[in-house]
Parts: sequence; C-alpha cells; structure tokens
Amino acid sequence: MPRTNYKFSSLVCILIFILVLSLSGCVSTSRGRSDPTQVPSLEPAAMLKMQDVPVPAGFVFVPEESYAFQSTNFRAGLLRYKGKGGGDQVIVFFKEQMPMYGWNLVNIVEYERRLLSFEKDQEACIITVEGKDNRSVITVSIAPKSQASPRKTDKPIK
Repeated sequence: MPRTNYKFSSLVCILIFILVLSLSGCVSTSRGRSDPTQVPSLEPAAMLKMQDVPVPAGFVFVPEESYAFQSTNFRAGLLRYKGKGGGDQVIVFFKEQMPMYGWNLVNIVEYERRLLSFEKDQEACIITVEGKDNRSVITVSIAPKSQASPRKTDKPIK
C-alpha cells in the first residue's frame, strides 16, 4: 500500500509540473516591442479629405466640427479628426508623412497642446494635436500663406 501512494504522489507531481510549464509559456511581458522607448508608428488612412494632407489610419473625421472650401486656385479649411494614438505617435506620423506630400516643416510649438506648422508653395498648414493617454484630437487648418506687407518708408506719398 505505501508503494501505491508513492506512485500516485509522483504522478500528481509530474502532472502539476507539466501544467505549470504549459501555462508559463502563455505569459509574455514584451508586448511585441523590443525597445520600450520607441514610439509605435501610425499608418496613413486610405481616404483623405484633402489629397495632400495625410491623416493617421483609424482616426475618424468629425464633420460637425469641420469646414472646407476649395476652388481651382484657392482652398481653406479646418478639419477635425478623433482617434486612438498618443500625442507622440501623432507628432511622429506628421513629421514623417507631410514631407512625402511636399510639405516643409517650419516649426513645432509644444505647451498644453502641440502645433506643427508646414508650408508648401503658396499654402500654410497648421496641425494641432490635443489629447491624453492613447486618445487624440487632430485639427488640420489649411489656408493660403499671408503675403508680406510692404515696408513703410519715411517719404510721404504724393
């Protein structure tokens, strides 16, 4: 009888050991990223409201908070999008994608929200990124560049 208890105890220990090994293979801590400081990238959406202004995939256009006017020689608008993606991800997205559409980065201003200014030909584009955690609101403002005002002279106009 003691021999049977020994076999039963050994069998139970082996089964517990196999169970622990099989369950430990399901745990992962890296979440697929090798570098925890690297910001995961966003992909551009397939459909764009303005053909040369990319928007991250998964961001939804908010028509009730947007407007746009476009003619042959002029366009202006304010387009708002909401979606998943942290502020850092969105900033990296626009810094990488806008030059592919011919836009040149002029500056970036960061305070409570982030502003990216771009220029292209005779147009200016300001992208505002607001949000917390992994949710962001993107506002794309596009308009013609303002013309430099003429310099004042000391001579009176006759």
